[in-house]
Amino acid sequence: MKKRFLLLVLAVSAFSLASHAQDTIKTTGDQPLVLSGSVDTYFKTDFSGKPNIQTSFANELNSISIGMVDLGLKKSVGNASFVGELSFGPRGQQESIPNADPGIAYVGNSQGVSYSSYHIQNLYVSYNLTSSLNVTAGYMSTFIGYEVISPASNFNYSTSYLFTNGPFQNAGFKATYTFSPAVSLMAGIFNDAWNAYQSSGHVNTFGAQLTVTPVKNWTAYLNLATGSYSGTEFDLTTAYQITPAFKLGLNAADWTAPTATKGGFTGVALYPQLAVSKIVTLGLRGEYFTTKSGVWASTTAPPPGESVTGITFTANIKTGPLTFIPEIRFDNSSKSDMFVNGNNAYTTGATQLVLAAVYAF
Repeated sequence: MKKRFLLLVLAVSAFSLASHAQDTIKTTGDQPLVLSGSVDTYFKTDFSGKPNIQTSFANELNSISIGMVDLGLKKSVGNASFVGELSFGPRGQQESIPNADPGIAYVGNSQGVSYSSYHIQNLYVSYNLTSSLNVTAGYMSTFIGYEVISPASNFNYSTSYLFTNGPFQNAGFKATYTFSPAVSLMAGIFNDAWNAYQSSGHVNTFGAQLTVTPVKNWTAYLNLATGSYSGTEFDLTTAYQITPAFKLGLNAADWTAPTATKGGFTGVALYPQLAVSKIVTLGLRGEYFTTKSGVWASTTAPPPGESVTGITFTANIKTGPLTFIPEIRFDNSSKSDMFVNGNNAYTTGATQLVLAAVYAF
């Protein structure tokens, strides 16, 4: 009898504890672990038959090639949260992105170029000190620019000169204060080097972002990043969903290289997009990009003192989580020293066709 009574007490206690635990879960508002990401593949050809327009990613010519597997994890518990995002594949193996796990690729018996098996896009923790003030520390996708690394978050599959020559990521500490639903301000201190997990010796780049939403569906970001090692970039990024079918985006930036280097770039890109049906959206990216006179030069930019104009026509055709992206791009440089024709002679223009597919989850 005593055993039965004891078992009954234990059962009631266990039920009470389970009920209390369920109530705790309900009241704390903890969010589940969220997994998201994408997979992409593409075919690209240049009408000259030669490699041209060496912007970020998708630079393999006349090949059915792969982009990357992008995997993101996100979790919030109370006021604390974290974000971790890894990419695997050639899209995350560009020289401008740090290699997390360097190695050597071999072709036959010959040693080839270095590669990485994966790349960290985001790895940071965040805490809401109040309902208006948030602090974040770690390695983050940059707050500058219109385009991003993940193909699922870009409308165009190829990338702009502004994206390629600006920062991809910044490591540091930032605080964001939300004054109202229409205005917020971020300020932070970041490592001296862009796109690197570790600084080259200093944490001396200052960054700030003023976010303004003047009217519904229109948001503008005024951005600044400045440091003695990384130079100074002013950036305006804005997008306005003017109607349910028509969206207009704009990115304008000016970067001045560190004093010891001299030079830099200035550019502007316009992004009109029109949804012609529930599954098809047509878009255009028009970009003008010019380099300043000086020492600074890049293989993904015109030589110092020269400019390039790019017009990219893109369609997004969606079927569930899969987006098919046909794209044609026309770039024209101010001098014939940036592109080559079929005979490997310098020319002022280049035309490329891309057929890509992106699966987002």
